[in-house]
Amino acid sequence: MKNEILNLHQTLADNKDYQITQADKDLILSAMNDLDSGKIRVSEKVEGKWITNEWVKKSILLYFRITTNKVINSGDLSYFDKIPVKKFTETNGVRVVPQAIARFGSFVESGAILMPSYVNIGAYVGAGTMVDTWATVGSCAQVGKNVHLSGGVGLGGVLEPAQAQPVIVEDDCFVGSRCIVVEGVHLEPGVVLGAGVTITASTKIIDVTQKDVVYKGRIPANSVVIPGVEMKTYPAGTFGVPSALIIGQRKESTNKKTSLNDALRDFNVSV
Repeated sequence: MKNEILNLHQTLADNKDYQITQADKDLILSAMNDLDSGKIRVSEKVEGKWITNEWVKKSILLYFRITTNKVINSGDLSYFDKIPVKKFTETNGVRVVPQAIARFGSFVESGAILMPSYVNIGAYVGAGTMVDTWATVGSCAQVGKNVHLSGGVGLGGVLEPAQAQPVIVEDDCFVGSRCIVVEGVHLEPGVVLGAGVTITASTKIIDVTQKDVVYKGRIPANSVVIPGVEMKTYPAGTFGVPSALIIGQRKESTNKKTSLNDALRDFNVSV
């Protein structure tokens, strides 16, 4: 399927007059059904390294081309869009609170909980994860197992360019209220973000427990992070530029739940 999707995508790029056939549509829908059921993923960890499956992203882009906008009814409400939403039953094993929406082409693993929230196409949400009220899991974002996305968290979507890494939140992370994580930022396992942390690909992530240790686009495993400001001088004066501060590490000697509580208590992190 991978090669067929890549060939079709290239054909359409090279020949604007190419007419998509029924066989092409069947191929695209087959890929999308596999994505929706978790058989394939936009990004996955292989031998300890995260890789982006460009062909899966291209499947989503092709799916957009073969679908048309139509009225979608939900009780007294109606919408006008080309992508349907997932329909959950007890067999999915997912707790879905009213007003939670997951778009077709996303995957939510059994044991996850969706409070009133939004999970976009291509996203992956692992077992035991809580997507709390008004949190957003953007297109293609990858969220591991036993993660807590607190109220109002925004994980950015990265659908294009197809080769770009999506936002990745690995297992056992805790993302505090109103945090924003975008532009393919990678949270390694066990990271704790205090409330209000905003991290983009260019945000400096400063480890204040060490000298001259700065990260960008990645937060090391088990780091406890709070919002920070770095002072910079410009022609107009000196101003504070948002940054993120690593103020400590979760303890490996305790279990995940105790470690999280210790992190919040020891470092006085608001969530």
